[in-house]
Amino acid sequence: MKKSLCAVLLASLFGAAHADITIGVSMPLTGPASGLGIPTKNGFALWPDTIAGEKVKLVYLDDASDPTQASKNARRFITDDKVDLIIGSSATPAAIAISEVATEGQTVQMATSPLELPEGKGAWTFRLPQSTAVMASGVIRHMKAANVKSIAFLGYADAYGESWLREITAAAKSMGIQLTTAERFGRADTSVTAQALKVVSSNPDAVLVVASGSGAAMPHKTLVERGFKGKIYQTHSAASRDLMRLGGKDVEGAFIVAGLAVVPESLPDSHPSKKLAVDFVERYEKMYGAGTRNQFAAHAYDAQLVLQVVVPEALKKGKPGTPEFRAALKQALEGMGNIPITQGVIHYTPADHFGLGSNSRMMLTIQNGAFKAVAQ
Repeated sequence: MKKSLCAVLLASLFGAAHADITIGVSMPLTGPASGLGIPTKNGFALWPDTIAGEKVKLVYLDDASDPTQASKNARRFITDDKVDLIIGSSATPAAIAISEVATEGQTVQMATSPLELPEGKGAWTFRLPQSTAVMASGVIRHMKAANVKSIAFLGYADAYGESWLREITAAAKSMGIQLTTAERFGRADTSVTAQALKVVSSNPDAVLVVASGSGAAMPHKTLVERGFKGKIYQTHSAASRDLMRLGGKDVEGAFIVAGLAVVPESLPDSHPSKKLAVDFVERYEKMYGAGTRNQFAAHAYDAQLVLQVVVPEALKKGKPGTPEFRAALKQALEGMGNIPITQGVIHYTPADHFGLGSNSRMMLTIQNGAFKAVAQ
């Protein structure tokens, strides 16, 4: 009895004990997008144990690359785990499903894929990757400099593929580059021969392949096997060693628009992300082995860099585990100003929940089985 009374008195004098910051992490650890989800999850191994003096508790669930499962995960996070925010998914369709639940539950989502949402949706969703528009602009600029006059699209028949088709079409038109054809395929498809033949027969100067992780190699190889001799471009979702491992000699000379954490050594010393990105790569490869660096793990690492800045502000208005803290996190994200991360300088606003600009991308090529930065 005396001990209980003493505990109450101490709590009243010094405040209640700190509560954990609980974060739900939904990743595609199985299914077609596992090549993105597994390295993203690996990036959390580099997180600190505490942020702003508060212990961090990470709750991991596999969404199996499936939007329905991702939605279930998000609901469990909010109703059962009482999370303060959700991170994920690395699969765009799954991330969109999480966004709907996050908005309903007024819980911040830090998405690890560049999901596009309709106007008025996604008020609680903040993206860690670069927007499709930013990356598409980089691709088209490189094509224009390489005197490409026409392109074909070969990409996923889902939200990620459609966002790229929309942005690359608009960017190409603005630069006077013609789109010859747009062919789509499913993430789980094991062959794209029919689509590749249509692409080759349209006789473009270049092809943009829109796929992710290990799934990006198959359509690339098929184009080469069907005799395409022009330039082949890949998106930032293909910026992993899986492309080279599975693509072999067929992907030599490919161009990949990517984030900065893939080859940060090539950045000028004046770039605000260079030190952060090089440090990330050194720590990650010390843990997972030489050459394992990737854009997806960098997104997970960047999440804690952002939280290091915004959590202290949110704590001024509420304690972890409360609606006040969740609302304060959103407000802090929208008003935080510039924060250097491994992938660039991020600056969220109430109107912009992507936050990364043209200084967050680089163009890579594959040379002798390795990524090499090229001039944009």
